[in-house]
Amino acid sequence: MSDRKLNVLSQPAEASPPAAWRLPPLGANPSSARQGTSPGSFASPPRIGTPWSFSSPDSPGMPPPSEKSAWDFLPVGWSRREEGAPAKAPDGFVWKTQLEAARLGIVTPQMLRVAQREPHLTPEQVRAEVAAGRLIIPANRVHLSYRLDPMAIGRASLTKINANLGASPVCSAIEAELEKLDWAIRWGADTAMDLSTGGDLVACREAIIRHSTVPIGTVPIYSMIVGRSIEDLTHDDILREIERQAKQGVDYFTIHAGVLREHLPLVKKRLIGIVSRGGSLLAKWMIHHNRQNPMYELFDDICDIMRQYDVSFSLGDGLRPGGLADASDEAQFRELQTLAELTERAWSRGCQVMVEGPGHVPFDQIEYNMKLQRRLCHGAPFYVLGPLVTDMFPGYDHMTSSIGATAAAYHGAAMLCYVTPKEHLGLPKKDDVKQGCVAYKIAAHAADVALGIPGSRDRDDELTKARAALNWQKHFDLSFDPDLARALHDEDLPVDTEFCAMCGHAWCSVRISKEIQDFESGKAVEYQPARKAMKSPATR
Repeated sequence: MSDRKLNVLSQPAEASPPAAWRLPPLGANPSSARQGTSPGSFASPPRIGTPWSFSSPDSPGMPPPSEKSAWDFLPVGWSRREEGAPAKAPDGFVWKTQLEAARLGIVTPQMLRVAQREPHLTPEQVRAEVAAGRLIIPANRVHLSYRLDPMAIGRASLTKINANLGASPVCSAIEAELEKLDWAIRWGADTAMDLSTGGDLVACREAIIRHSTVPIGTVPIYSMIVGRSIEDLTHDDILREIERQAKQGVDYFTIHAGVLREHLPLVKKRLIGIVSRGGSLLAKWMIHHNRQNPMYELFDDICDIMRQYDVSFSLGDGLRPGGLADASDEAQFRELQTLAELTERAWSRGCQVMVEGPGHVPFDQIEYNMKLQRRLCHGAPFYVLGPLVTDMFPGYDHMTSSIGATAAAYHGAAMLCYVTPKEHLGLPKKDDVKQGCVAYKIAAHAADVALGIPGSRDRDDELTKARAALNWQKHFDLSFDPDLARALHDEDLPVDTEFCAMCGHAWCSVRISKEIQDFESGKAVEYQPARKAMKSPATR
């Protein structure tokens, strides 16, 4: 890839396969060195700088991408000479957000850091994607003064995962939440949300932000109702709490401004109603006061506070489906339409935006949900919970949801909110956090390989070569969880052998392939074990 730029439109011409199995147009190759014999990704050819950065081919009937981007929603007084040129702000303007800097043609230190972490993107590509609203860098100015390592969320980048943390009224130890945060980052979390509803919320949030190297998100309404009922919440309370959390250094807020009064009758016949905490609280407020959602009414004021600190929006899906029977209904899509309006309004006030998506969706409906959001919200990053593709496996929802998460990321979601085995059952503990993170790293990585993001398969290929060489130690070292891989191997054969306990010596296909001289498999010199693997005592 010259200049590290990516604009792959076709694969090199090679011998055409027989018509009986001719391949579709191919996307990029996820192997940097094109190792192995796979032809490459079956995704669409990637076009960085367009809505098709990395995307799945559209099934028939899918909504096409929007023709608009954040460039179509510049603030009042801004201008742009022509497409591809930086914008011009009014005299005396001082930029505050990554979006504003990107529009002005400025490559910030945070954009440079993102390009270092995403080697398939150049700093200029990162800037251009931020300017178009298709990529966000959640980096509160206050958090940048602590330990934050900037990252990006968008479909041009690698798929990210979020881990939910936070104390509850039942368990509220700050030390335990910091331990879970470190543990989540250890197992791959790219961001974390502090969803605390118990204990000292301010102190817990402060400790998490100062400690965290990854962006931290919150749902400010949780803190707004501490010590008061939702019915007593005022507009001043809302703005005061949002400003307090912005000053603390929160990097992104979930704001449930898309749930409107007129949407509430649409959930009347749902099997499980409103499952979003923020959505249900605001629904109760609207019904009690017979008024519109205060978050919607205050949206421009909220934007102005968030812009000062460069807090990104995570526009909350307060009417997301809580069961398969309520998925893709009118309430969900009416709210999504409102979130699209709010995306445009936030962009016009200089704020970065991502949009939250549904949690329980049958597998067959996932692509449509992803591509409808891409259409309505003009390519703003989509952040989804799961989605869970079945409801009847409590205790295993990290599995049911990771299936949906892979499909969601392949079809356009940019960040996946993890689900742990405790989903629907209780507060996740340390091991639940690990199980959720690992399940979602699998989902995100599988999607990145399928999308053909350059280099995304490189570690897989290295592990495959170690496996072919029967180099157990290198096999373990390259695995995501080396300790678990070694422990499972050693349960049956506590010595290195030229086979595993599944097949035994005589039946080991990898060992046999390695011995066949006509095959290259397993013969790479640099992957051979330091010493020849020992036969099991049982086969001597």
